[in-house]
Amino acid sequence: MNDAHGNGTPRYYVPHSSVWPIVGSVALFITAFGGVSFIHQSTEKVAAEGSYGAPIFYFGLAVIAFMMFGWFGAVIRENLRGMVSKQLDRSYRMGMAWFIVSEIMFFAAFFGALFYARLVSVPWLAGASNNLETHIRLWPDFADTWPLFMTPGGDSTTAMEAWGLPFINTVILVTSSVTVTFAHWALKKSQRIALIGWLGLTVALGITFLVLQAVEYLHAYDELGLTLGSGIYGSTFFMLTGFHGMHVTLGTIMLIVMWLRCIRGHFTADNHFAFEATSWYWHFVDVVWLFLFTFVYWF
Repeated sequence: MNDAHGNGTPRYYVPHSSVWPIVGSVALFITAFGGVSFIHQSTEKVAAEGSYGAPIFYFGLAVIAFMMFGWFGAVIRENLRGMVSKQLDRSYRMGMAWFIVSEIMFFAAFFGALFYARLVSVPWLAGASNNLETHIRLWPDFADTWPLFMTPGGDSTTAMEAWGLPFINTVILVTSSVTVTFAHWALKKSQRIALIGWLGLTVALGITFLVLQAVEYLHAYDELGLTLGSGIYGSTFFMLTGFHGMHVTLGTIMLIVMWLRCIRGHFTADNHFAFEATSWYWHFVDVVWLFLFTFVYWF
């Protein structure tokens, strides 16, 4: 509570016991189990026999969505009742900051795989570091180029052009960072109409990005022959851009929730950390995309 004890010491609100953590843990296990089974059963032989991985995976995602709706709803109700003290608000900020740090490490692992393939593995297969025997005996025609248009096994692929949809999506995401900042400034100045307008525009930009990325994926599969099975270039391309797209989807959902809460007047100029946390996350997603555009599409 925000009250104080008789000695003047502020109280720290401790939430009551909740069922949501165990629901979330079970949902994550179901999703992981279903996802692994889904991937394992995607081969032609197993697919012909029937797959149970996909429905389990989607059921797990549905339970996660249910858990998030219930858990975040409980936190919102606690906030509206004035149960959040300055100490609890500080813990929320620290939790969100460490969450973003963990996301940075997540993407750093995939960027590390990309750089290792480009700077170590591909040159090594082409005869670098005195690896001439492997190069001459196994893949004498293998060339040290990136994107890797031809794998050592002979599979060919086509690189995604940077200055088409990827560049348009870059402009969209950078613009969305500006609009969400304008929305934040409007909230601090208690300008409700401007806040709703700028935040609504940010949501529209996020949805537009996702639609264009879906168009880009269809173009990659249907016209370029670029798939997850297209060697190291295809796998790193879809792992990095796919996981980023998943984060944009999550960020867009968060922005939609914040937009609806702004319409209902939940935030004030002095009490709006949920909005701040969402904007932190959105800026993080934008920065990751700049790295993606630079090292996956451009160079």
